[in-house]
Amino acid sequence: MTEGLATPGAGWRRADGPPAEQRAKRRRKGGRRGGRGGEVPMVEDAEFTSYYGRPIIKPPVWKSPDVPLYLFLGGMAGSSSIIAAVADVTGRPSLTRTARFTAGGGAVASVVFLIHDLGRPERFLHMLRVFKPTSPLSVGSYILAPFGAAAGATAAVELLGWFPRLKRFGGVVSALFGGPLATYTAVLLANTAVPSWHAAHDQLPYVFGGSAMAAGGGVTMVFTPVAEAGPSRRTAVAGAAIELAAMHRVESGHGIVSEPYHEGRPGTLLRIAKGCTAAGALLTVAAGRNRAGAVVAGALLAAGSLLTRFGVFEAGLVSAKHPKYTVVPQRERLAAREAARQNGHAPSVTR
Repeated sequence: MTEGLATPGAGWRRADGPPAEQRAKRRRKGGRRGGRGGEVPMVEDAEFTSYYGRPIIKPPVWKSPDVPLYLFLGGMAGSSSIIAAVADVTGRPSLTRTARFTAGGGAVASVVFLIHDLGRPERFLHMLRVFKPTSPLSVGSYILAPFGAAAGATAAVELLGWFPRLKRFGGVVSALFGGPLATYTAVLLANTAVPSWHAAHDQLPYVFGGSAMAAGGGVTMVFTPVAEAGPSRRTAVAGAAIELAAMHRVESGHGIVSEPYHEGRPGTLLRIAKGCTAAGALLTVAAGRNRAGAVVAGALLAAGSLLTRFGVFEAGLVSAKHPKYTVVPQRERLAAREAARQNGHAPSVTR
């Protein structure tokens, strides 16, 4: 990496060193002679770049659309399992059935996309050989596995009409893991060195949790009679509000590393996502028990959630590939620590 720093031997000369004509020219411009104050730059300030223009950190090797679809489907399944449990307790059979199918189908599909990204099915099984509490990937594997088993089994017995007590038990188990499933993927992204993900580690779980609520509520609204879809509507509107508020903070609260969220392709995806989410939430409130309005609103909310996952994923890839998103924040932190040290508020910075 080429540092944007100049030294006396690289682009600078002492005031007493230049030839006579240069000294005369400097005197005509009012320059001082001698001492450090007499140093004058002989070249322009160096522009920052990295070694041969290569990324400073290794960009993630996760594939698109596999990983964004896994993030979306897992979140939708997690929130749908909670809606199914609430609907079961409150006596809404149509919503219970729809939400269980959504949770089970989303869980199975998300695992399929995850395994496709990994390349071989046994790699997913290998992740279950060790439980490491300090690893979001390890913890997430132990969230996804029981959730997928419970949600898939519940959807299967719901479809077949067997074992009603098993259905309720499976629904409770999947609901317990549904919330962690909807948010752990945000922790997984933020735990990497990718600048635009890591900087937003406090907000991304709220973005993903709210997005999951909007997706689960939206999809179950589409396939449920409006008379029973009250929990879906409330979940969707609350999730949309959380997602929009947290995403605004991600896009504007982290200086230079927030740039990828509102520039280029990720910015376009996220602008469309916000439009879909906001329109879906407003239409959900305005349409009330109108069936056509519920279908359109649910589709908009699901589309907004899907595009949010793609936008966040691609913004992270952009920030990993461009050196400035790694180095500029590092220099700002070093400068802040050095200023604090000089003011007596922090220890010396090791360079």
